[in-house]
Amino acid sequence: MKLIGMLDSPYVRRVAISLQLLGLQFEHQSLSVFRQCAEFSQINPVVKAPTLVCDDGTVLMDSSLILEYAQALAQPRTLLPSTLKDLQRDLRTLGLALVAIDKSVQRVYEQNLRPADKVHAPWLDRVTEQMLTALRLLELDFKARPLPRSSADMDQAGLSVAVAWQFIQQMIPQTAPASQFPHLARYSAAAESLPEFRAAPHGDGIYSGGALSPAAAPPAR
Repeated sequence: MKLIGMLDSPYVRRVAISLQLLGLQFEHQSLSVFRQCAEFSQINPVVKAPTLVCDDGTVLMDSSLILEYAQALAQPRTLLPSTLKDLQRDLRTLGLALVAIDKSVQRVYEQNLRPADKVHAPWLDRVTEQMLTALRLLELDFKARPLPRSSADMDQAGLSVAVAWQFIQQMIPQTAPASQFPHLARYSAAAESLPEFRAAPHGDGIYSGGALSPAAAPPAR
């Protein structure tokens, strides 16, 4: 398999980390949907990151859909809980993490891509407040129930929260000071120290490393 897209995208990065935790081998090609649009379009005509080129050449896109495929491919390994109650809880956490990702990306695009005289302040305020609300709810949840911090126990909800926080801190840290979200900041620091996160750091680099060995890969949940 080949993962296409840059690791400064939280969507690409959550896939790169998930594939490792699921024990799946993959290559990574770092292409920008902006600077390398023509080259990207040769792989995926709609130029959407992340893109996953499967072993048979099938092209998949959208991080959540790619991860559905990865989960099926990695069975019985999984990054989701097996019980309904735990799944419900994790899906709530994952939903908040994805809101934080979506709204922070929208803010970055509004700030960095739109001409200053065209920026729509009410829209910017709205997406920022949605992002902050998601972070506040996650902070309360993490204060009441910290999530696992080891490679063996890391799940999709936890890794997506960590990826969301790191993206925000790298791109728009002034909007969400770490001092206001101490539990999220500590969790992110612990996650970023794991080998799967270090192998796919936020930025314009290339994923380095192989998938987990069968002995080290997380068990079925």
